[in-house]
Amino acid sequence: MAALPLHTTDLLSHYRRIAQQPLTVTDVETTGFKPPIARVIEVSVLHASLADGIYEQSTHLINPGVPVPAQITRFTGITQAMVNRGTLAEQIWPRYHRRLDDGVLTAHNLSFDYGFLRSELAHLDIPWERPPEAQFCTVKLSRLMLADLPSRSLPKLVAHFGWDVDGSHRAEADTLACWYLAKLMLTDLMEASDEKALALLQQEWLPLSTCSKIVGLSRQKTQRLLNDMDIEPRKSQRSGNYRYRRAWADQLREQVLANES
Repeated sequence: MAALPLHTTDLLSHYRRIAQQPLTVTDVETTGFKPPIARVIEVSVLHASLADGIYEQSTHLINPGVPVPAQITRFTGITQAMVNRGTLAEQIWPRYHRRLDDGVLTAHNLSFDYGFLRSELAHLDIPWERPPEAQFCTVKLSRLMLADLPSRSLPKLVAHFGWDVDGSHRAEADTLACWYLAKLMLTDLMEASDEKALALLQQEWLPLSTCSKIVGLSRQKTQRLLNDMDIEPRKSQRSGNYRYRRAWADQLREQVLANES
């Protein structure tokens, strides 16, 4: 997947362009984590836009002719018997192929779903890909706008916002939750002034390497300047490294540009 714009003003323009287009929100449930060995056993596709809301959703159980592992059944509730009664993969994917080409392909952790969609179509010798400008990952936007939530998983977001969605880890419910999330965040960006919208995106916690790219200085010099600011960085529990608000990196960049002019 293509990288997002680096600078916050460019990110705002990017997401506001997405907000004005129809979204094709999708989710897949699979037999594992890596295609093509793992296969899709359920798919849901929802078409919606901020202007019109949801205008179509389609969901199918799929029989790809492979076993459903017990851990997948425990996680999703999808059993081997349910998959055996599902529509054969070669009958489903030509029908979904055209639906997936509409609007901006959207998913929560899009790289996962996109990889499986491409793999399933490749099984049928159907070449398919979506250009970078027609891809939207709600996980990535949530890292900017919902940076301080303890979890940005769909079940946790459903509970946090109180959305009326049942059956997490099933394709139809997760697609609906993803749409609610996309609608919430994109609407906020469209309705806010430029200044407030930029502030919404500046909540993100960034590693030093990204801060240095934004500021346009070496990591060492960026680190020194950040240390001189009256801020409280966050220590990553995973890596042990410190992270910094996007807003602080933007502030430093403005100072550097002002000094150069």
